Amino acid sequence: MGGRRSDAMLTALAAVAPGTPLREGIDRVLQSGMGALVVIGDGPEVLSICSGGFLLDAAFSPQRLSELAKMDGAIVLAPDAARIARANVHLVPDRAAPTSETGTRHRTAERVARSVGVPVISVSEDMSIIAVYLGDEKHQLTPVPRLLDRANQAMKTLERYRDRLTEVSTSLSALEIEGLVTVRDVVVMLQRTEMVLRIADEIDADIIELGSDGRLFQLQLEEAIAGVSAERRLVVLDYLHEENDWHFAEASAGLADLDMEELLDLGAVAAVLHLEGSPELDASVQPKGYRMLSRIPRLPASVIGRVVERFGTLDAILRATERELESVGGVGDQRARAIIDGLARLSEQSILDRWA
Repeated sequence: MGGRRSDAMLTALAAVAPGTPLREGIDRVLQSGMGALVVIGDGPEVLSICSGGFLLDAAFSPQRLSELAKMDGAIVLAPDAARIARANVHLVPDRAAPTSETGTRHRTAERVARSVGVPVISVSEDMSIIAVYLGDEKHQLTPVPRLLDRANQAMKTLERYRDRLTEVSTSLSALEIEGLVTVRDVVVMLQRTEMVLRIADEIDADIIELGSDGRLFQLQLEEAIAGVSAERRLVVLDYLHEENDWHFAEASAGLADLDMEELLDLGAVAAVLHLEGSPELDASVQPKGYRMLSRIPRLPASVIGRVVERFGTLDAILRATERELESVGGVGDQRARAIIDGLARLSEQSILDRWA
């Protein structure tokens, strides 16, 4: 799978996805055996590099785009691509802007995108290629059949990783109940959640590019990753050793910033997370209890936070009496009983699942 695309590029790809008027217009251009250069944005920064052409200011339609593409110049659209601002425009971008392209149209598109920072679409009549440029990014649109095949394969990969994550999560729960968790167990869990979420990000990018053809994949993706982000957050909260300049936000960002080679290195993951306890992978660690308490129905996050603050570790919470739990603000007798019963059920189920 390719590298991550910026949010701005994903927004630009959504504007040219199948099912949108702009994509229909571009497809008409290709079907007519023509090329086109389309700029999405008509602000001052764009107008400053426009020369010649004519002001149109007409509502966008696929038919209008394909007709205007018969002229040699570029077509300038409003930022939302709902109106055609100008047509037959000669673009004069900064000649010092670097470009790796060789064709005149693609070279101009890349320089314009780097000069003014708006999406530029280049349609090549010779090779039937649609390329989107934005800043220093370039993305060549993949034909829909190939994109569907790629999304199918990626979804199968995601399902395998998700199954493995479920196994690791079940094992971690049992180890937490038994007080046998090591740094390695925690790191493997976080490594798996990060892998699942990264695969999901890649599929999500393909779904955006698929437009109306990606609706089924969107439903499958949402089902496959339900709860993964929340579980990652709870694991980090359970084991993170917070310092003056290192908190949950820094740990989460550090995990997301690891490249794939670093993510596969358990030691690198442990280091960036500043896990509680020894940096040795086989060192014992104790969860605070966020993850297990969050599995008890109708237990608010604010109450979970106060319980963890009062007792410090999951082991201490498991040993707490009903009276001790009642003394925590917001708990009361009913919630105290719910916590004791809920943790008892979770303990039994976790151990049974582990040895099933």
